[in-house]
Amino acid sequence: MDILNEKKLFQYYRNFENAISNYRFDMPFSRYLTQFYKENRQMGSSDRRMNTRLCYAYFRLGKALPELNRKDRLCVAEFLVEQESDFVKFHYPEWVAHQYKSIENKLAFLEEINLSVLPDNFPLIDEASDAIEKEKFIVNQFAQPDLFIRIRRGFEEEVLREFDLHSIAYKKISNQTISLSNGFNLQQFKRLEGKFEVQDLSSQRTFESFGAKPNESWWDCCAASGGKSLMLLDGIPTVKLLVSDVRLSILRNLDERFDKAAIKTPYRKKIIDLTKDASSILYDEKFDGIILDAPCSGSGTWGRTPEMVSKFTRKDISYYTNLQKSIAGNAVKHLATGKPLIYITCSIFKAENEDIVDYLTNELHLKLEYAKVLKGYEEHADSMFIARLIK
Repeated sequence: MDILNEKKLFQYYRNFENAISNYRFDMPFSRYLTQFYKENRQMGSSDRRMNTRLCYAYFRLGKALPELNRKDRLCVAEFLVEQESDFVKFHYPEWVAHQYKSIENKLAFLEEINLSVLPDNFPLIDEASDAIEKEKFIVNQFAQPDLFIRIRRGFEEEVLREFDLHSIAYKKISNQTISLSNGFNLQQFKRLEGKFEVQDLSSQRTFESFGAKPNESWWDCCAASGGKSLMLLDGIPTVKLLVSDVRLSILRNLDERFDKAAIKTPYRKKIIDLTKDASSILYDEKFDGIILDAPCSGSGTWGRTPEMVSKFTRKDISYYTNLQKSIAGNAVKHLATGKPLIYITCSIFKAENEDIVDYLTNELHLKLEYAKVLKGYEEHADSMFIARLIK
């Protein structure tokens, strides 16, 4: 390697160390990086791309190999995540012959030289639901999940025709579901705005459990950005829908998303804090179905936000389970007898999934129809949990 590249590597590492050292885990790393790049305008586009790559690779190590210094941990991360890396070539040239191999083979090679990565790259894996194949899941954390879109009904041919026209590589999973490479820039297709939604594959598959019928009254009680509501209205346009969340800003963002999707169906929205009784807002209203996409650890999505692995603790799981029980208890009061509660998390942790289902059946006396883990790690997607319970 010539001296110019060595200088460039030093610059890349300095940028990386600056970014990592000043991150306080008080916001998503993607948002922090946006601020970081605004404050470091001397970094060109190639510097920013490389810095983003290095940071995310580093976070995928989780808490593995704490005995190594930061530079060596970065080299291990680059070796595992990438097929080619100048950092590996410069610092560990003897690893280069193994770098093109599968992640499983690379992990085995590191094990042979006493660099054991699993399971410390995901230290809370012992908290996972029994249905999760634990080693398969944590190995999968070294790869960024794919980008998935849900095409709105009636626009399937138009969207695919536009992609074909621009020679875009995609995988058609169903008539409405398409996967693209992660990092693909959808902003270049302004003409298609509102004709598709970015929505993970597992999230799209939750629709199969809704079972909503035309003209029924449904409540999306933790609506957030509205992805499940949009999917419900696209599938059953005559559903009478109430969306709620705890903050006005969330509902405003939801309104913007509904406007872009040109939703014609009237819907109601309310600010409701479901850690408290909602009877003063909903009175005695009962719904034919409730979607509870519960606030959770998000551990099934940490392949997209790997910084969370280093931040999250067992105490955080307890915080979320208490919140989930409180929200469920107040939501179920407004579910009509004989009607479904759809409980969803994007967590892999048993305490947030099966244990909450036990609470819903034992304490709130709902009847479980079924519960399942959506194993997104088998399809380059997020992993989720869904249960359908009847009051």
